[in-house]
Amino acid sequence: MEFSDSSTATTTSTDIRALNEMIQRESAFIDLIRMEMKKVIVGQEYMADRLLIALLADGHILLEGVPGLAKTLAINTLSKTIHADFSRIQFTPDLLPADLVGTTIYNAKTGEFSNKPGPVFANFVLADEINRAPAKVQSALLEAMQERQVTIGDKTYPLPKPFMVLATQNPVEQEGTYPLPEAQTDRFMLKVILDYPKIEDEKQIIRMNVSSADFPKPNPVCKPEDILKARSAVRQVYMDEKIEQYIVDIVYATRVPRDYRLEEFTHLISFGGSPRASISLALAAKAYAFIQRRGYVIPEDVRAVCKDVLRHRIGLSYEAEAENITTEHIISEILNRVEVP
Repeated sequence: MEFSDSSTATTTSTDIRALNEMIQRESAFIDLIRMEMKKVIVGQEYMADRLLIALLADGHILLEGVPGLAKTLAINTLSKTIHADFSRIQFTPDLLPADLVGTTIYNAKTGEFSNKPGPVFANFVLADEINRAPAKVQSALLEAMQERQVTIGDKTYPLPKPFMVLATQNPVEQEGTYPLPEAQTDRFMLKVILDYPKIEDEKQIIRMNVSSADFPKPNPVCKPEDILKARSAVRQVYMDEKIEQYIVDIVYATRVPRDYRLEEFTHLISFGGSPRASISLALAAKAYAFIQRRGYVIPEDVRAVCKDVLRHRIGLSYEAEAENITTEHIISEILNRVEVP
């Protein structure tokens, strides 16, 4: 990092050294969570790190992959490593908004109405196969994700802290599904595409599941207060102005490709990332630096989380779909062309 004034450089380097020491202390529990998750989840370190990034950056996460890749198990395992409330909602076409947020109940004895909260009132909400729910349920979840509150009848209730929606969807089956609208997918900080495990990992998965021994269980290693404290520390991770400019350049390249020597993508992108994409990319990069036990963001942190932050925030034109151009390909080209600080 370059500074124009030597005294400023000295002060800043001292501050960053102190910040590094603070991050080292505050991030110690991350290793404990990883150890507990590895008891249950074989491989899939990429997914585990993205779950932690979303957790620390106060964002929601959408996991997409074929059935059997331990999406639900990973989310369930993460929640068990924390002393927090967890609820699982299996999304189906007949699900109603009241099944999610709660409803108003009439008490015949007292002659009064009372509100009964739904399963969304938890620290961790697993929305399993979220794309199987109709639009009314999607919109009910939208308020909870964005506003961190739920309205039942004429009353509004704040959701507990921390609050996080961890959703899964199956890209294979399209029958009986309702594709998530762009407005809702944009509320997810990260969209993670999962792949099959490696051969050696799959052999270990078989041994664990067919063994006569009890299936391993994770132990709680931290409390919600620890997560809130860590989130505060993540916000303090130092981000240089050059890194901020790098993030803005990446997002702007999705909006005006020609300004970044990407004229070939002008007719392939129907819309680019919004300011929420820039905010999410900055926070995710800070959280990634945090789990690396570092008190400052480097360009590699931004590049590491870029695809997960942007893949669901870039709209493809019909021309792009006809040519089988993916958002991942566009993001890769943007990262190759945009100047790295």
